[in-house]
Amino acid sequence: MAIVVVGLNHKSAPVEMREQFAIGDSELPSVLNSLRSGGIAKEAVILCTCNRVEIYAAGDMPGEKLLSHVSEFLLKTKNYSKEINGEIYTMAEPESLLHLFRVACGLDSMVLGETEILGQLKKAYDIALAGNHTGSLLNRAFQRAFNVAKKIRTETNIQKGSVSVASVAVELAERIFSSLKDRKILVIGAGDTAEKSAKAFVSRGAVNLCFTNRSPEKAKKLADEIGGTTIPFENFHNSIPEMDIVISSTSAPGYLISRHSLAPIMGKKKEHPILMIDLAVPRDINPDVTSFDNVYLYDIDDLQEIADDYLKQRMEEVSKCERIIREKVEDLMKQIAYSIQSKI
Repeated sequence: MAIVVVGLNHKSAPVEMREQFAIGDSELPSVLNSLRSGGIAKEAVILCTCNRVEIYAAGDMPGEKLLSHVSEFLLKTKNYSKEINGEIYTMAEPESLLHLFRVACGLDSMVLGETEILGQLKKAYDIALAGNHTGSLLNRAFQRAFNVAKKIRTETNIQKGSVSVASVAVELAERIFSSLKDRKILVIGAGDTAEKSAKAFVSRGAVNLCFTNRSPEKAKKLADEIGGTTIPFENFHNSIPEMDIVISSTSAPGYLISRHSLAPIMGKKKEHPILMIDLAVPRDINPDVTSFDNVYLYDIDDLQEIADDYLKQRMEEVSKCERIIREKVEDLMKQIAYSIQSKI
């Protein structure tokens, strides 16, 4: 049996392409079921974050053949018919396992050493496990990846400092405004990234936060926990002219903010800049909002420059992490080979 991975991430494809392949949590069970019921793979886990969409699959067919079928499945599922020029990567063993371990450890992330990706990977695995889409191969591979990530967190300094997309977004805001203490901030969304962003703002001195979400209960819970007020989701556009910073991270399938939605109320805007940070994939904010004077928009790919600064700080730890990962992958490959051989 072979273990493969097919996907695209912030290194291989721009956000405009990644958002076309995004798979929401509600879609995952049906997509996983289609992948397995179609006879393509015996086991599968699908990871979808703001920076990556990856299918991990295991099956009886040779690695190259399995990769071809999974790649075709991904393109067909998202109705993608444009030419592919290296944006989608495919890996068979041992590269697929090395990649899985690097992802779990934050070595393949935009922010080197980030901790958020491990939780996202565990969630993706739990969804697949709950649907009986995993078996002995992927169960062993993912459990080992989680263990290695824990080992690297305790034995290296790869995660020292700001280690999440949310913290990088707040770093950007602080660079632009110098102080966040007197800035009015609107947080759109109430998920993990929105929560991390809000906490990062507070840690940098922000005290005036407003929260909005399709679920008012979730927005209020976050506001009560972190400190702040709530704005009804149906009216949040009206508050934007008074904001200094708008940060959005939702699972909406399309744009929540656009030039069209802001046009009726932007005349009320005072003469001060509005920084908009879009952490969602698919994106929440249409790039056409930059046609307004003093509106500045940054999406997930624009944060790369700040992330690169952190990369330089952590490069010394990378070789130590890579050595640990290679050793553990070699051990896993031997165990898998032994397990398969003992069944013959």
